Amino acid sequence: MMNAGILSALGSALLFGASTPLAKRLTGEIDPWLLAGILYLGSGIGLSLVRLFRRAPAAPLAPGDGRWLAGAILAGGVLGPVLLMWGLVSTAGSTASLLLNAEGVLTALLAWFAFHEHVEPRIAIGMVFIVVGTGILSWSGGADPATAGSAGWGGAAIVAACLCWALDNNLTRRVSLSDPVRIAALKGLAAGATNTVLALAFGASPGSSILAAAFPGPLVAAGLVGFLGYGVSLVLFVVALRHLGTARAGAYFSAAPVVGAGLAGAFLGEPVTLRLALATALMAAGVWLHLTERHAHAHDHTAIGHTHSHRHDPHHSHSHGPQQQDGAEDGAEDGDGVGGGAAAEHSHWHVHEPIRHSHPHFPDAHHRHDH
Repeated sequence: MMNAGILSALGSALLFGASTPLAKRLTGEIDPWLLAGILYLGSGIGLSLVRLFRRAPAAPLAPGDGRWLAGAILAGGVLGPVLLMWGLVSTAGSTASLLLNAEGVLTALLAWFAFHEHVEPRIAIGMVFIVVGTGILSWSGGADPATAGSAGWGGAAIVAACLCWALDNNLTRRVSLSDPVRIAALKGLAAGATNTVLALAFGASPGSSILAAAFPGPLVAAGLVGFLGYGVSLVLFVVALRHLGTARAGAYFSAAPVVGAGLAGAFLGEPVTLRLALATALMAAGVWLHLTERHAHAHDHTAIGHTHSHRHDPHHSHSHGPQQQDGAEDGAEDGDGVGGGAAAEHSHWHVHEPIRHSHPHFPDAHHRHDH
């Protein structure tokens, strides 16, 4: 499960990191506010189509979880994308990509101090490297001399977007045991529809060149970028939250801006300056500290009952009743599972008996103990 969480976080980072320079190019074609709506609509529509070709999830939202998801949609789906698109207008794509590292830092700070998740010194030191690298860019006027006069406000908008997503990540962590595809689809549809309607109501236009075209290429491109960079990326990130906890999932996700900065240089022709190289090196060092963490000690599990996708590992050694076994044999019904019976990924209500053992672990849903 730790490996599944790490791979999911890195896959999420790769997709989202690639979406930033692509969105930067689209800001010249589509109004930023409208673009934010289209990106999330592409995510929601694409994932809804995915759900049509697979079974309904067996792990719905728990009672009371709707408020956490609503808060995540408002912060990360409505406010965050608008701030990012506005910031991209006056900020170089490579600089914007690296500034997005602030999301991982702010996610961890909220997880540690507001949601009381355990913090390791190694992770904290890694965050310091990332903060310094982010500071080099956010206070320097950007890596592109052509935008030096306006990148300060653009950088502030991007950091504000990161704060919205940091809150989103911590709230989404509360619902991460339910179906990740449904969570991401609901967020995409709700946030995308809200921003699209508001943008059009306040006078945003796709652009006369797009309206006059027989095939609205930029709109379709924005929807595709949203599906992969926001939708599929979010599905993977929810899986990472489930297995790694909020702060560490955000730390692994910090690889996204480095990917984006590299693609910005390759496809947007932006220069690689000494400032940009220094910031990248500091951020890469911080990510490396996160990737090489190993946390293991003797710990106690208290009795708990809940529903989520799982395999029969040492934390899930329960037996199945006839109804549960039949459901398991039908195959996995959660977003990150596969069929094949109880030994494979499956989902149902189950109870964890108290246990004490020692093994490497992260603060996932089964390891929220004190240290």
